[in-house]
Amino acid sequence: MRQALANASAAAAGNDTMERFDARVNRGECDVSVKTRIRWIGRHGVARVVIGRAHRKGDLHARILSDPAARADPYATYDEIRARGPLVPGRLMMQAVSHEAVTSVLRSDAFAVGFDPDEMPWVARHLLTRVAADERIVGPIDPPSLLVTNAPDHTRYRRLVSRVFTAKAVEALRARVEERTTELLDAMAARPHGEPVDLVAEFASLLPVTVIAEILGVPLDMRRQFLTWGSMAAPVLDIGLSYRQFVESETALEEMSDWMYSHFERLRREPGDDIVSKLVHLDDESGKLDDRELLAIAGLLLAAGFETTVNLLGSGAVLLIENPEERVALAADPSLWANAVDEMLRYESPVQATSRRSIRDTEVCGVPVKAGSFVTAMIGGANRDPDVFPDPHRFDVRRSNAREHLAFSSGAHYCIGASLARLEGEIGLRRLFERFPDLSLAGKPSLRGTRTLRGFDTIPVHLNSNRPAEREPHAV
Repeated sequence: MRQALANASAAAAGNDTMERFDARVNRGECDVSVKTRIRWIGRHGVARVVIGRAHRKGDLHARILSDPAARADPYATYDEIRARGPLVPGRLMMQAVSHEAVTSVLRSDAFAVGFDPDEMPWVARHLLTRVAADERIVGPIDPPSLLVTNAPDHTRYRRLVSRVFTAKAVEALRARVEERTTELLDAMAARPHGEPVDLVAEFASLLPVTVIAEILGVPLDMRRQFLTWGSMAAPVLDIGLSYRQFVESETALEEMSDWMYSHFERLRREPGDDIVSKLVHLDDESGKLDDRELLAIAGLLLAAGFETTVNLLGSGAVLLIENPEERVALAADPSLWANAVDEMLRYESPVQATSRRSIRDTEVCGVPVKAGSFVTAMIGGANRDPDVFPDPHRFDVRRSNAREHLAFSSGAHYCIGASLARLEGEIGLRRLFERFPDLSLAGKPSLRGTRTLRGFDTIPVHLNSNRPAEREPHAV
């Protein structure tokens, strides 16, 4: 794979040599647009070449990344990969799809997150380290983000966040989630009767972004702006973005970063009772968090508490609309709701895949893995493993082991926002279907174009309810 990357790096870079780039940088002639294009080549342009070649040669992982039909419904491809063994070699990287193999990769200390620049082809390494760095931006795949940080830094950051983002703090948000859910449902009920509603725009996105805004100490009137930034930045988790997608993502991350830096300064002067205020003022034996570290953690909380929950709420609603017998079961036995949310997470994992790099020679399920190898842990496939989940392609709110899913990852990088996502999923979806028991699709839902994140952009629905607006929250 390294030789393929090296060849692709040269192809993606075109006729400009590294020497010419260096000369332009040293003379101050390399403007922002040129630097952006260089970053795109190093991060995505090379990958696009490699993915395209792998797809043409029949690589199944590349099929999911390149083929819109396979991306829209990847589960048959997951089954095909799983049938080849617990850990399957590929032209891009090794692929783990079985529940056992994915769990092993995610929990093993023989694997790390992120790239090691020293192991990259020299052209890509030069691009990323010589001219591609942009200190203004801290995206979800930029250090010191917890998603790409390993011990001991990851341990320190997570310990600091865990001190303020506790189970007690999340449970204290229950009343707010109830209140915000009621407000959003009231607003939908007030729409003209019979008028279709986009469930994503009016509910699935607004509930988590409103809650996370309160966690971050962000004014509520900024929530639509955060929705825009989040939607534009979400593709950055994918590999092989087009140049246009990359520019849009970087623009959103830069704007959000600038706003958050100013926000930290405000919170230093006027702290609130929100979690970020507490992080800003942390000062103990672990040391203070600088602005880049604060931005990385705030960005992670935004992604963990918002992006994945939008997908959970949207996919969960569609699953219940399309499986009315499961709605009947939940109405008859509301105690099933918590399990139903886990089944939604299993069946349509909001995060479909993550990758790991082996830091020493090891093995996974008896398959040797050399140091420096990359493995894609296909979470969406592991959650449909028939060896763990009987009849895995059936949505079943009564499934006894639904909670064994890996939608929140596993091991050291287990999602820090898991409890909040479950809370919002259970309250939001239960209240939605209690309020609008005849909720139905008003058109075909539209899937997001992202590869790593799976969910819907739009879900047109008919509320089909003449019930008066309910002002008192239900107990959950």
